[in-house]
Amino acid sequence: MKVLLAGATGAIGRPLTRMLLADGHEVLALARSEAAARRVRDLGAEPVHADALDREGLLRAVEGRTADAVVHQLTALKAPKRTLTADDPSNVLRAAGTEHLLEAAGVLGATRFVAQSLVTGYGYGDHGDRMLTERDPFGVLRGTVSDHVVDGLTAVEGRVFAARHVAGTALRYGVFHGPGTWFDPDPASRTVPVPVGGGGVMSWVHVQDAASATVAALEYGGAGQAYNIVDGAPATWGEAAALARGGRRSLRLPGWLLRRMVPYLGDLMLDTTLRVSHAKATAQLGWAPRRPGPGAGRAR
Repeated sequence: MKVLLAGATGAIGRPLTRMLLADGHEVLALARSEAAARRVRDLGAEPVHADALDREGLLRAVEGRTADAVVHQLTALKAPKRTLTADDPSNVLRAAGTEHLLEAAGVLGATRFVAQSLVTGYGYGDHGDRMLTERDPFGVLRGTVSDHVVDGLTAVEGRVFAARHVAGTALRYGVFHGPGTWFDPDPASRTVPVPVGGGGVMSWVHVQDAASATVAALEYGGAGQAYNIVDGAPATWGEAAALARGGRRSLRLPGWLLRRMVPYLGDLMLDTTLRVSHAKATAQLGWAPRRPGPGAGRAR
């Protein structure tokens, strides 16, 4: 296929671009600057000079081009901010960015669209020991700051599934670990604070596995379908930090202090227990995680 990829230079985008090219696909990659275009070329893809949030500029950039599919991997994956609002950069990319990319897909003549979602869309809070599946309710609000994230994720999925000119698929990734993420094994990477005691249990996925799942979804994903992309071995935030830092000391804070510093992290790291199954992705996409996560070695 010829694929327009938004987010090619991000934590998932880099390995995804390489995998797409290795699988024989041709990759057009959005680049907002000449520096980004150079990084795109270094990956082996062809840059398309455009910003997904600039609708008119994006549509001009793709006019006269063709593609078979569009993959939306844009996110603002940075250290958590003190406050989270409805206009958080990631939410803007999920709302306006998705709308603009769907329009671009129409101009390109693309018939497939794969978008990034997250398992946190199942709702922040204690889901107990049961492994959630795609049949469980998605978009559950809590009445706290985390609702902004849930609203953004339901906006992405709603737009993608409602589009009539493309077969839309959403990938509900676990929390990312690996290069370029909050939990980057590089010793020089920023340390993300985690709660004393480890915090709640979350579902995880390595960025390389997230990329391979995206290739599988592009090739085999069903229209209007969502797939959980996780490693199948839930673990605490403390375990994730320990894996990322390779035994080096991590920043651990009392729960009350973490919540006061960044209220959203209280919802995410203290209040949420979220175990998610990847059985559907394995059965329908032929995908399975290969890289050990923070919960590796536990019974699956």
